[in-house]
Amino acid sequence: MARVSRRYDCTDAEQRAAGLTDAASTVRRGELVVLPTDTVYGIGADAFTPAAVTSLIEAKGRGRDMPVPVLVGTVRAATALVENLGPYGQDLVDSFWPGPLTLICRANRSLSWDLGDTKGTVAIRMPLHAVTLELLKETGPMAVSSANRSGAPAATTAADAEKQLGESVAVYLDGGPCVDNVPSTILDLTTAVPRLLRRGAISVEKLRGVIGYVATDAGPESDD
Repeated sequence: MARVSRRYDCTDAEQRAAGLTDAASTVRRGELVVLPTDTVYGIGADAFTPAAVTSLIEAKGRGRDMPVPVLVGTVRAATALVENLGPYGQDLVDSFWPGPLTLICRANRSLSWDLGDTKGTVAIRMPLHAVTLELLKETGPMAVSSANRSGAPAATTAADAEKQLGESVAVYLDGGPCVDNVPSTILDLTTAVPRLLRRGAISVEKLRGVIGYVATDAGPESDD
């Protein structure tokens, strides 16, 4: 019998509470959930359940060569996932988390997880969204990618996510339309100079205001 996805309107207090409880137990069972973030909707799974991460990658129709980022509910959870934040990471976290900044760091080698072909790194972010932060504090770190089929536009509503992902997802948490659908800025901290990998909601100028140098395609001093 085909599985029927469960949907919760998180703008309603009772449904939000029920949805968060269901979503947390769903993640622990190794199934997929769709959740709102401060950028676009995400499809998430327990970061430490390889089969669940594989299901996420398959639901999106993407390859293992595009590793899944990890969302965390606390800074402490983030620091446990990485070797270290390097000379710039803590200042960036203090300035921009929770918020739309994804940091790529060397992953803690003692962790047993499989996020795809990461080459020993992990992309981490703490989102500025009350529903998702509450879920993350229940589940611990989650592997979360944008809630869309690979190559399709990112979902900015739960209905859009459901149209693309259907019953591959067990629980949909509907937090209403995304306020700002600009993706997170991605910054690589595994090189000597922090390197911009994706332009997003936090500008290069704001990053430079905190840490000085940021390398872009045109070099560390470019003003683009």
